[in-house]
Amino acid sequence: MHPAFPRLPIMVRKGNKSIVETPLKRGSAATFLMFAVALAGASRGTAWAQAQTATLPLAEMKPGVEDHLRPNCNQVVFALSKDPKTPGINVRVNPGKEDFPGLGLVPTKAVWDLSKFGHITAKLVNTGKDPITVALRVDNDGDWKDNPWNTETVHLAPGESQPVTAIFGYSYGHKRGFALKPSAINHLLLFVVGSDKSQSFRIESIEAGGPAGEQPPIDPDDVRLVPKSGVMFGDGVLFDLGSQLAASNVQPLVVDGKLRLAFPASKEEQGVTYKLPSGAWDLRESLQVTVTLKNMGKEPILPRIRLRSKGGPSDWVSAKAPILPGKSEGVVVKFEGTSSAVIGKKETGSHITSDAITAVDVAADSAGVERVLYLESIRATAPEVDALPDWVGKKPPVPGDWTKTLDEEFSDSTLDTSLWSPFGENYYDKVSHWSRENVILKDGVLMLRYSKKPGFQNDDPKRQKSDYAAGYLQSWDHWAQRYGYFESRMKLPKAPGLWPAFWMMPDRGRADKPDHRQATEDGGMEFDIMEHLTRWGPYRYNISLHYDGYGVNHKAVGSDKIYVQPDKDGYLTCGLLWTPGSAVFYCNGKEVLRWDDPRISNVPEHFIFTLPSGGWDNNALDDLKLPSDFIVDYVRVWQRKDLALPTDGKKPPLPGAGKL
Repeated sequence: MHPAFPRLPIMVRKGNKSIVETPLKRGSAATFLMFAVALAGASRGTAWAQAQTATLPLAEMKPGVEDHLRPNCNQVVFALSKDPKTPGINVRVNPGKEDFPGLGLVPTKAVWDLSKFGHITAKLVNTGKDPITVALRVDNDGDWKDNPWNTETVHLAPGESQPVTAIFGYSYGHKRGFALKPSAINHLLLFVVGSDKSQSFRIESIEAGGPAGEQPPIDPDDVRLVPKSGVMFGDGVLFDLGSQLAASNVQPLVVDGKLRLAFPASKEEQGVTYKLPSGAWDLRESLQVTVTLKNMGKEPILPRIRLRSKGGPSDWVSAKAPILPGKSEGVVVKFEGTSSAVIGKKETGSHITSDAITAVDVAADSAGVERVLYLESIRATAPEVDALPDWVGKKPPVPGDWTKTLDEEFSDSTLDTSLWSPFGENYYDKVSHWSRENVILKDGVLMLRYSKKPGFQNDDPKRQKSDYAAGYLQSWDHWAQRYGYFESRMKLPKAPGLWPAFWMMPDRGRADKPDHRQATEDGGMEFDIMEHLTRWGPYRYNISLHYDGYGVNHKAVGSDKIYVQPDKDGYLTCGLLWTPGSAVFYCNGKEVLRWDDPRISNVPEHFIFTLPSGGWDNNALDDLKLPSDFIVDYVRVWQRKDLALPTDGKKPPLPGAGKL
């Protein structure tokens, strides 16, 4: 979330990722999915076919084209091909320090007017010996901070030829991007990621094509189905044995609409995989999947269950005990995983992406006798809410000689500006501004509100104007502490496209150099204690630690697959236990992630609460769902006495400090 983290003009990514979300009705799994894919293909596939017909060349591969080519650095050299069998522009990118070296193309006039078209396609050939990723960027004029471009990428193996297509208004895997004006395109750039190896490719053609208002095609594998009442199998949901089941040394058979699985007397691996014909289940409103099995054989059997997702598989989970003949049991696979995440240990934590569950695996250990299971049901659910441990909100989660150093209950009707500021910089999106009016204290909580309300950044008419207002809160220059236990109780907003976060940044004090005071180098670090994208649903959030600056030396660790169920009132209580060489994160009384490393921050840090729109994996804003609130019930901090610094806590008041 750090304001200085750059928004780079490239995301190395292969393939198109347009997501279609649609409800799944019972009794229609395979049929409905195929209908959804066919419908998507009919509506957008037609436009895509049209996009390949009417074209306008933007560069002729003949002498004179060189006058319109512009390398963006001296690492890039180019020449028109002299071989009639391989016409085009040969481009070589030499090793160097440029992050994104490339070759630009400018129009013969001030701009290209491509208002009758929907995209630009460059046909490329990798003429080098190593795989490369090439990006096509299409530019408008404008403030560079607004990112006035659309960019797409293509991955090319040595000798491979492929087109890269930038559809106007879309970027990075054909997700919604900058609202490009096709009538005013003034520059194209084909570039690669900087490397210590030489990279080369040939541009065979660059053309505009497609209808105005074109939309990307839909990949059937990117269709998402929401199972009604969470039922993925059973309770009337139809399935196709041929397209939805893969068996390994197991004999599947449909009996009266149920799935019979015969595990033979064998020492070979035994198991089956149940999936959709294509696409994946969207289970964002759930926290676990229960697979119910009945033993229809004569011998006990101990089944194991695993979920697969586009983010990775879950852990294998076994039944609590062998299922006896004639008995049924539900095996529960929780999205949170069987252990908390430990940085540096890949086998810990969760790898599940709950909006893209691709398959369910059912397996059993080999045995000397045949065993028979009936797969009765597969259902996604959210479990009953557990009571929180008694220590939450009252003390740190570990023993020690602790003193409470901050107890902000937001019980007043005015904001304590000796502790907090509602103003700061917004580096996170280009459509929102911070407004004091959207920081609301009411009924013992603080609400950061996101609303459709035109205004100026920090309520200053001299600053940038935007269409959406948001609340913001920070303790910069007011309060900071090195080490301790830092905790906040929060309720997340639900409107699409929002990006709430509770995090900390260095504040070395007013005596430090301005450009060093908040730096994440030299012992500093960004702690993202809770960072959420509303597209993920109510149960998932991100934790990360950023350090060594936000440039070429930037490093980060963490997990974007933290799954926690809110408490009975809908709140998450998230905390950071920060001690020398250790950062341990908690939510609702459970440890969810830890990193033990000498690089952990050793300088004082201050709080930030932000609510912009956007993020790296979010959906678009929906004005009809606004306003939406990020609610903060309290902020509490403890310090271990042996770690306390004289400078911990409140800073001397600034001129004019008081209440707002």
